[in-house]
Parts: sequence; C-alpha cells; structure tokens
Amino acid sequence: MPEPTRVPRSLRLCDRCPQDGEVTVRHAWNVRADGSLASWFDVRLVFADGASVEALAVVSPEGVGLEDVRARPALGLDDLALLGEWLENPLAEACGAARADGAPAAVRHARPAVRPSGAETPPMVAREYRTAQERGADPVLAVMRATGESRRGALRLIGRARDAGLLTPRHLRR
Repeated sequence: MPEPTRVPRSLRLCDRCPQDGEVTVRHAWNVRADGSLASWFDVRLVFADGASVEALAVVSPEGVGLEDVRARPALGLDDLALLGEWLENPLAEACGAARADGAPAAVRHARPAVRPSGAETPPMVAREYRTAQERGADPVLAVMRATGESRRGALRLIGRARDAGLLTPRHLRR
C-alpha cells in the first residue's frame, strides 16, 4: 500500500519556485459597474507534497487583486505577496482566453519589459518609493512592480538607494 502524502507544516512559497506547483485558472463570472468590466477567476495551486492554495482573483482595469485566499497549510504575509506574483502570468493567460467572453484586456505582468540596470536603478527606485508614499500605497510593492524583483530584491534595491543618499535613512539617530 502506498504511503500517504504528507502535508508540510508550513507553506513557504519563498522556499519554492512556481514550477514546483500546478496552477489551474477557471473563469467564474464578469461584473460590469460604472462603465468598466471586472472578471473573476477561481485559481488553484497544488504542490506534489499535498500543500495547496485556492484563491478568488479579480481582474479589472485597475489591475489584479486577490479577494479570498485559502491555503493548506497557512501562508505568511511575505508568501501572500509572493503568491500574487506567481498568479499574475496564469491569470493573464486566462484573461486572454476569456477576452472573447468580455473579460478586460488590461493585466499587469510581474516583470517589466525593460528592467533598469546600473547607475539608473537607485534614482528610479527612489522615485517609485516616494511616489507610492505620497499616494499612500505600499512603497515596497511599488518598487517590486517597477523592477520585477521579489520582496527581498526590492528591499535590497531600496537599501542601495538609501546608501546613495536618495532616500532618508530608515532609522534616524538621536
């Protein structure tokens, strides 16, 4: 008799890669409000060790959002942010297939088409960081979107921008 699959104690996406799991996306419904259209998708991510994530995602002209996430075992906050990155491409593909049914065409991708490099990176990181702060948005997520880096990579770039004097120090000395 085969040994039952053992589910890990914690689902740490940062220790895995997207190719480790199988993603399925199913178009659920569309909602039209205020002249714009939002499409809803059921998303399931399953790993060989029995860990799984189910999410309800919405794609609208404003971007992609996760409305409901259930994971076995539970996800940490860092992993929840990473989950969004992992699901963007499968959702973009599903949107392309559902476009014929009236789904919106605008989907943001995890990686920008042109990534900054060298000396132009710190000023761009500082600009994105400050713009997000002024809007009241999460500046780390703004840097992640602009650079295509993971959360750790974005934090590293923000640190470099601070070291270059383009952002205020994180902790002011008294």
